[in-house]
Amino acid sequence: MNNNFNNGSCCRNNNDNNECNNNCIAEILQVINVLQSNACPDNCLNSCDRPALGGGGSCIVCNTRPIMLYTCCGNGRPWSMPTTRTNTDCAESTAQGCSNVFRVEKVDGCCCTFRVLAPNTDTTSPYPYVGTDSIFTMNINCLCSIRCLNDTYVECICG
Repeated sequence: MNNNFNNGSCCRNNNDNNECNNNCIAEILQVINVLQSNACPDNCLNSCDRPALGGGGSCIVCNTRPIMLYTCCGNGRPWSMPTTRTNTDCAESTAQGCSNVFRVEKVDGCCCTFRVLAPNTDTTSPYPYVGTDSIFTMNINCLCSIRCLNDTYVECICG
């Protein structure tokens, strides 16, 4: 079953914007979005909503807090999306041309826009991901959890 293009039947269908304002995932996504916009320097706190983007041994300034998304009806599997605009099927989480790592691009009420990040194939690069032109918007009410990965630098990200 391709749950990545679900029509939202597993999502809470509440049009009350206050529910999004009181949604812990929405709040964390908003924090991540602001941090990425400001591309803050190193900080040692280790949670999704830590107040600055951190750097590792090979990362001087980070501009992205990569995340994985888990939907309310995803059976514990991370959400997966195509890494290109031409691929439309990510039925299997390991499908070729798909990724389950994303960058927050915009938060607007109950909606969040994400950029799909692909694994970096340049073995000489210290950065694990590259930005793609694959973008999607999701209803935050469809998310039951997110997993933050190590902050990193992603080239060619325009904020």
